[in-house]
Amino acid sequence: MNKIDIRYLAKELNLAISTVSRALRDSHEISPETKEKVFALAKRLNYQPNPNASGLRGQKSKIIAVVIPDMVNDFFSLVISGIEKITQAQGYHFLLYFTHGDHALEVSFINTLANGRVDGVLLSITDENNNNEHLEELNRKGIPLVLFDRVSERLDNVKVTSDNYESAVTATRHLIDTGCKKIAYLKVHKSIPVGTIRESGYLEALEKYSKQPAPLILECTNDNDEAFAAIRNMLEKEKPDGIFASLEKLAVVCYRVCEQVQLKIPEDIKVISFSNLQTAALLNPSLTTITQPAFEIGETAARELLRIIRKKGGAKGDVVLKSRLIERRSTSK
Repeated sequence: MNKIDIRYLAKELNLAISTVSRALRDSHEISPETKEKVFALAKRLNYQPNPNASGLRGQKSKIIAVVIPDMVNDFFSLVISGIEKITQAQGYHFLLYFTHGDHALEVSFINTLANGRVDGVLLSITDENNNNEHLEELNRKGIPLVLFDRVSERLDNVKVTSDNYESAVTATRHLIDTGCKKIAYLKVHKSIPVGTIRESGYLEALEKYSKQPAPLILECTNDNDEAFAAIRNMLEKEKPDGIFASLEKLAVVCYRVCEQVQLKIPEDIKVISFSNLQTAALLNPSLTTITQPAFEIGETAARELLRIIRKKGGAKGDVVLKSRLIERRSTSK
């Protein structure tokens, strides 16, 4: 059987050896299409680069990868700004990957990065319930990994999050204190760990501070039209007087539903949401929010990753940053 090395890969793909070598290092000089072909063949043939050849991992590329679900809300935009501030100051660049909540796409990206040329990875995971073997492979290869916002407790890597549980308790208690007797919690149906943590805070607050006989939890899909229909159905059947949205997009949909069914906020129903939406104060009425320290999360995650890359240490466990309640008209008494 032929020896599987760079020369063999180059011959099979009809590419120059130097092209294959740069593709395996994830060089910006090589097109994404060519990289994909090289990585696909290398994976199929179980090719493992020789770490002593060409200093593949011996030299720093000064590039890190940032893998996030999307950029459709202000939270991740602020996180990226925080990452950019730290990386630019330290002479690093970053590559941005979007998973769109697709675990298979996350696995594909991480596998590519594990065989490529980045010094470390910042990741907000798609789903804690899925297999983490691709992330364990990063750890086995010694590629620094820091998790932020959406993290997996099954991994020992540094995690940077906000105080989701305590903030959910605060949000629910705020609705109780403003007179709400029946509070609904809106969440996205996918197994996003941060959503589960926030739900636990909601349940804890109901048990401690409310006489509500049972929780009211509505699982919504990511599709806005489906979420609209589900929320409208709940409002008409269950008639809650308070809404706690785990995501800002659900709060915005809730506003639309209330307008259609002629429920006045905050007179008929009060609304609070986790949100970094910069226009929250401009909604009618202005939206009460639990605002996460998104920029600081990005700064901290990047700083911790660079410390690990430079072997200067870093956090030994979780880094938890505090969110804050910003009270506006949507929960006025």
